[in-house]
Amino acid sequence: MNKRELAKAVAVQSNVNLKTVSAVLDGFTDVVTAVVAQGQPVALTGFAKFVKVSRAARLGRNPATGETIRIKASKKARITPVKAFKDAVMNPSTAPKLVRGAFPTSEDAVRRAGGTTVAAPARKAAAPKRKTAARSKSAARRTRTSTKAAPRRKRAARAKARR
Repeated sequence: MNKRELAKAVAVQSNVNLKTVSAVLDGFTDVVTAVVAQGQPVALTGFAKFVKVSRAARLGRNPATGETIRIKASKKARITPVKAFKDAVMNPSTAPKLVRGAFPTSEDAVRRAGGTTVAAPARKAAAPKRKTAARSKSAARRTRTSTKAAPRRKRAARAKARR
């Protein structure tokens, strides 16, 4: 499931507009990233814990040659699932129940999310499109090339007859 699919599923599950859910997910990732980058942990009860960890310098071995090498100190991001999340994954019967259309996501359910329960009004007939200069030129070109061209003699004879 990618971010767009997640946003659709959350919109259906929470009955919120898809645009709002997408904005909230973007804000969530921005805030969590910024806070963890500053060194503060973010813990979502029942889901996961996001932490920045420091790894000390240490000695390691090059697996190809077996020689001892020095590995310098570094900082890593660590995301740890909490017990409630792990239990739900290991025993799906304890996982939260989703509303119909949340997963697999139904496009109809996504359209209804965040709206009222009143049926949508009937669609109006589309207004006719105006021709633009570029469109009329291309249409003229297609018409000229699509019809079979008459031999030059006949064209000249027709032109004289019109005069």
